Amino acid sequence: MKYLTIFLFLLFYVDGYSQTTDQQLAQHYYSSEQYDKALTYYDKLYRTNPSKFNFDRYLDCLIQTGDDKSAEKMLKKAVGNNRANKTYAIELGTFYEERNQPEKANKIYDRLIDELQPSSRLIIDLYKAFKAKGKSDLSYRTLQEGRKILKKTYPLNFQFAEYYGSVGETEKMIDEYLGMIDYHPTYMSTVKRVLGAQIDFTKEESEEYDLLRTALIERTQKNPNDLNYSEMLTWLFIQRKNFSAALVHIKALDKRSKSYGRYVYEFGSVCVENKDYGTARRAYKYVVDLGEESMYFMRGQNALLNVNFLEVTSSRNFEQEELVVIENEYKSVLNQYGNKRTTVPLMLELAHIQAFYANHGKEALTLLNEALAIPGLTDMQRAEVKMELADVHVLHGDVWEASLLYMQIDGDFKFEPIGHEAKFKNARIFYYDAEFEFAQSQLDVLKQSTTKLIANDALKLSLLILDNYGLDSNYIAMSCFASADLLIEQHRYDEAFELFDSISNEYPAHSLGDEILLKKSYSYQLRGQWNKAISSLEELLKYYPNDILADDALFQLGDIYQNHLMNDEKAAEYYRQILFDYKGSLYTTEARKQFQLIRGEKKIVPEPIN
Repeated sequence: MKYLTIFLFLLFYVDGYSQTTDQQLAQHYYSSEQYDKALTYYDKLYRTNPSKFNFDRYLDCLIQTGDDKSAEKMLKKAVGNNRANKTYAIELGTFYEERNQPEKANKIYDRLIDELQPSSRLIIDLYKAFKAKGKSDLSYRTLQEGRKILKKTYPLNFQFAEYYGSVGETEKMIDEYLGMIDYHPTYMSTVKRVLGAQIDFTKEESEEYDLLRTALIERTQKNPNDLNYSEMLTWLFIQRKNFSAALVHIKALDKRSKSYGRYVYEFGSVCVENKDYGTARRAYKYVVDLGEESMYFMRGQNALLNVNFLEVTSSRNFEQEELVVIENEYKSVLNQYGNKRTTVPLMLELAHIQAFYANHGKEALTLLNEALAIPGLTDMQRAEVKMELADVHVLHGDVWEASLLYMQIDGDFKFEPIGHEAKFKNARIFYYDAEFEFAQSQLDVLKQSTTKLIANDALKLSLLILDNYGLDSNYIAMSCFASADLLIEQHRYDEAFELFDSISNEYPAHSLGDEILLKKSYSYQLRGQWNKAISSLEELLKYYPNDILADDALFQLGDIYQNHLMNDEKAAEYYRQILFDYKGSLYTTEARKQFQLIRGEKKIVPEPIN
């Protein structure tokens, strides 16, 4: 028994080794175009392993050596043995075409189409097989016959659309895609993705866009009660960022669907994301005008106030009178509805405006303390009020009062994002007070936070401390830097700059040089002084191109040019530099996203699976 086992092992080993050697020799001779020698090995390999790869190689060797008779026989046999796989039949037809025997080829192709069964999978397989061989007319005939025998069970819209797209018949392609929505509305999201990949919405003059818009308008007018096409038309205008036109259709859609403001409210959020505050305001005004019986009334009221604030403050360059108007609007709503659980979000926003923009810090503190006294607050609401209250205390220099509040939130929500945020802000308190070692111990914990933004912020502050704190001279400089950092948080920019300049003068070669330039740029950005912000960032890149903050500077330059100076080409240059020169940067993913957005690049959408 022992010897029999050894014998069988050796037999299988030798057989496996032999096959490997034959495969290598076959590949060698085939690659060097010695087809007669390769033929011997592929003949042997195909007999033991009739895979498609071995079949194709064996067939090609027969053809290359002029043995057409054997090649034809081999193809016919493969067709007979693989009736479900139409690829072999098409290969036999192609074989006849290449030998000037079109009658035989056409007979095979006609039979394949005539014998089609009412199965969408088989029809699509034959369509793909013809398409793969470059036989466009036959693939189209397959679809026509398929639609005829399938009737309404599956209309093959995606395949027809693909065909029309390949031959440049855009209008028919669009009609087929939209017909898929008629077949089943659940395909709408897929149709949107496919059309979004095939139409360049950034082009001013786009035939595809015009054809799609015309088709949707016609279908909407023809079927006014079909909400799907209204939704598609709205989606189209949003892709083109024509939010004003989209709002008209969204309102009509909201009314016909009896959604009581839901569609319009959600659309307002899209406008805000795209910084079209004027259209967003009109959308939210529509929701509010529906009356208090609408479940979106308070959310619309809140959003309407918030969008007014965003419009004024997004430029970072506003008049105090404008803020007074916004403040009064908040107060008017709060006077109407009172201080209660449902108005806490409004109270938080008003307090933030008062403290950080309108220089009404005392009023903000009073309002937040009133919010804390509201009965029935949820634990999360109480934590949110405490967080804002602590932030205002930092602004006013009461850092240890703020620290107590941050610690309370951290203790109550130790494993929640708001708890992580509070722990980070408390670590900053100790950093501001030059308690760097304790701050570092807190940051080490936060670097493992599941909240990505907090983890990144903790990592940045941790690296700042590690890179610049240690020696006696570093301790003094670092303490001054931390104090200046606090002054920036308190909007005391001139005092902060004096401290930064004192560090530069006292320690001209200090490692904090790049950090100072980044903080100066941040200060200018807070005040909307974009050109000064750019100068500081460019100076950082000039003198510290290989330092850890270089990618921060590049990303901020991209953001300034893209979102504030509206110079996409310049922004793309900085995003591109991150992608090519700073591949390990934390900003790589977002830089790629913004670069593709500017360039109008789209992901390829895979063919739908039917």
